[in-house]
Amino acid sequence: MAKKKVLVGMSGGVDSTVATMLLKEKGYEVEGLYMRLHEKPGYHEIHQARAQKAADFAGVKLHVLDLQKTFDEKVFRPFIDTYKEGRTPNPCALCNRNLKFGEMIRFADRIGADYLATGHYLKTDGTYLLQAEDDSKDQSYFLFYINKDIVPRLIFPLGEHLKSEIKSYAASIEGLESFASQKESTEICFVETTYTDLLREYVDVDMEGEVLDTAGNVVGTHKGYMHYTIGKRKGFTVRGAHDPHFVLEIKPETNQIVVGKKDELQEYRVEIEHLNMFDDRVSFDTTVKLRYRSHATPCHVEICGDSAVITLQEPVFGVAPGQAAVFYDGKKLVGGGWIK
Repeated sequence: MAKKKVLVGMSGGVDSTVATMLLKEKGYEVEGLYMRLHEKPGYHEIHQARAQKAADFAGVKLHVLDLQKTFDEKVFRPFIDTYKEGRTPNPCALCNRNLKFGEMIRFADRIGADYLATGHYLKTDGTYLLQAEDDSKDQSYFLFYINKDIVPRLIFPLGEHLKSEIKSYAASIEGLESFASQKESTEICFVETTYTDLLREYVDVDMEGEVLDTAGNVVGTHKGYMHYTIGKRKGFTVRGAHDPHFVLEIKPETNQIVVGKKDELQEYRVEIEHLNMFDDRVSFDTTVKLRYRSHATPCHVEICGDSAVITLQEPVFGVAPGQAAVFYDGKKLVGGGWIK
């Protein structure tokens, strides 16, 4: 019986390298793919070389796919535009849908691969995505927007493991020690320093504007609306304020921000759009994560077409338009959408 063929995304990091090794150990026929996504200076020279080193060590063929034009169109430009609109983008979720689990599954078809694997920390039962064994590393939130039709073809070799186990595995194999000690990337891959530094190359970020209270009175100044997201409490002035103030609303058309006290950040009702559900439920009780690092909050969801209304059982502070609202039934990811 012929071996099942797997295409694995290889970034040059320890996670995708160990994922490749684990797939080989399980007897799959494995080929790797390195994707050139953005144009960050010097990035690909380093990471592609690491991916090639890992592929050579594992004895797998490494393909290289230049997707910079597609990335610019479907991830980078929406990232810029979302900030211009006064919202907070989630470029990783868009990249996962369009590039890592979009273009990559098409490439898997081209080479006759049965499955697609990555070094993400999550699991799948063939129908749903499931949270990873390592809660601190779970990345299911960022995959909520992928096409549900490809889920049966996905393999996540790291989902059952703790991050510490993956690093120990790499450190124990002669030739892979350097991967175990690599510094981990925690920021958006195409952002060199801060997102505002990047935005300055494309738009005028530093436009001083007015700070308003909830009654519409001018109470201070800020350094440009794109410096702020909902819930931020620093970087602006409020005359005569004795208590901390937080950004409640961003008005890009007038370059104004609205601020108030923490209790004014509370939300019990959230509207979302551009839904991506993994089953056909339309009215249900579940839990929702409104930011990656937030806890899952109990809620009721009513879906109407491509949109939904979420009624929260407890308040959430600082709900940011443009971010993802992701539904979990226990450990099972059942869908989500984009906060209006």
